[in-house]
Amino acid sequence: MELIIIIHARQQMFDRGIDENQIIKTIKMGSRIKQTDGLKSVYSYAGVCYKIRGGKYIIKTVTLE
Repeated sequence: MELIIIIHARQQMFDRGIDENQIIKTIKMGSRIKQTDGLKSVYSYAGVCYKIRGGKYIIKTVTLE
């Protein structure tokens, strides 16, 4: 799984103590919600908003749930 994490999401990861492994786990195992431009996966306490382009996961934002 190839992740492209935009600067905004990278800062949120740092602020919330979430690493790339948690993002991958959230995308693979979390519940998915369709959004206007992509998807949101929620697993445990983490939420990840992303879109899939050409087999790459573009991470837009990271939240605490």
